[in-house]
Amino acid sequence: MACFIAPLVEAIAVTAIRKSGLKAGNSPFLHRLPDLEKMLWGGTLMLIVDHVINGELTWAFPFFTALTQTGGAAVMWREILTVGVPMALVLTAAWAVWVVVKEKILLPTNN
Repeated sequence: MACFIAPLVEAIAVTAIRKSGLKAGNSPFLHRLPDLEKMLWGGTLMLIVDHVINGELTWAFPFFTALTQTGGAAVMWREILTVGVPMALVLTAAWAVWVVVKEKILLPTNN
């Protein structure tokens, strides 16, 4: 019901870093930061749509249906920590592997 919060927070942080004017220099990771940003925002949007379709999110306060029940906040936090955070970490790790593979293909070493 709230697993999208973790990738959403990471997407906001990545967007802030990208917009801060940080120079990529020779870092392939900073150079490809927009790709991670797109992956995070796209995944977050897809999860929000999924949760709206499944009735876990509503257009009325408190928005999360779990918060209408006693103990719902604890359930929500547990889902963010056990589903959302690992999901965001796996997505970021997949992006990092993609960056490394892409750099090895685009910039092969001359040994």
